[in-house]
Amino acid sequence: MSGTPSPGPAPDALELAALLCSRVCHDLISPVGAIVNGLEVLDDNPKPEDREFALDLIRKSAKTASARLQFCRLAFGAAGSSGAQIDLGDAQAMAKGHIEDGKVTLTWNLPRLLLPKNRVKLLLNMLLIAQQTIPRGGTLTIDPVGEGETMSFRIIAAGLNSRVPQNIVDMLGSTAAAVDAHAVQPYYTRLLAQACGLTVKLAPEGETVVVSAS
Repeated sequence: MSGTPSPGPAPDALELAALLCSRVCHDLISPVGAIVNGLEVLDDNPKPEDREFALDLIRKSAKTASARLQFCRLAFGAAGSSGAQIDLGDAQAMAKGHIEDGKVTLTWNLPRLLLPKNRVKLLLNMLLIAQQTIPRGGTLTIDPVGEGETMSFRIIAAGLNSRVPQNIVDMLGSTAAAVDAHAVQPYYTRLLAQACGLTVKLAPEGETVVVSAS
C-alpha cells in the first residue's frame, strides 16, 4: 500500500476565494484583537503607566495590522487590472513591513523594475513559504534568476533548526490530499507559478532551505 496521499479535488473558484479570505482573516485576528484589548484598558480609566502601555500596544498592533493588510492586498488581491505591472520596489517595502518582525530579516538583491503582476505575487507567496522554514527566525535572501519580464526568483532561508515542511512540499507538487485554510497559501503559490509557466520547488541545501521558481 503506497504511503503517498491521493490528490484531493481542486477547490472551485468560490471555495478558493473563501479559503483565501479565511487566510487573510487569520493573519489579522491577532493584531486587531490586541487593538481591542488596548482600547478596553483605556475604557477602564487606567493608571498613567497602564494607559501608556495600552497606547503603545494599540500603536504597535495598528502598525502590524496595516502592514499585513497591505502585504495581503498585493500577495492575494487583484492589485491592479489584468496584465498590470508592479514595481519591485513597492513589493520590497510590503515584504519588509510584513515579514521583518525582529526575528526575520530580508536581504533583497532584486533590481528595481516593473514586473508582471503574477510574478510579483508569486515572489511574495514564495517569501511566505520560505518564512515557514525558519520557525525560530533567521535571514531570507532573495536573488533574481534571469532578467527582465521573465525574471524568476531564488530565496535562501537561513536560520536555527531550518526545516522543510512536507505538507508544503506536497502542496507545491500537487500530491496533497486536500486543500484547506492552512494549505491554501502554498496551493495558491502553485497556481501563480503555473500562470507564469514556472514550477516552485522547496528543498534543503546544506544548512539552509531554498525556495526556487524555474
